[in-house]
Amino acid sequence: MENLEKTEYLNTLYSFYSELLTDKQQAYYTNYYHMDLTLQEIADIFDVSRNAVHTQLKNVEQILNNFEAKLKLVETSQKRSKLLDQLESTKDLKYIDELRKLDE
Repeated sequence: MENLEKTEYLNTLYSFYSELLTDKQQAYYTNYYHMDLTLQEIADIFDVSRNAVHTQLKNVEQILNNFEAKLKLVETSQKRSKLLDQLESTKDLKYIDELRKLDE
């Protein structure tokens, strides 16, 4: 996965699971991925080492991936969106049944 794709995927995961992270994890993630601060800038803000920030961001990445592996909220949302698009374009009612199955 390329960097841009990886970042987009992580941001999607973060939008679903951010509330399950600690305040510190949220702050590091937001500063790095949303505010575009460097590891050193974040380290200076929190008075920790650059390596500590790097380690924390890697942990957050792993945590987000673990949440998705177990809960599959992003996967289900993407399936639902795809089915809704197909339903809108084809007006085929079989997609309604498939949407209902996702909710079971």
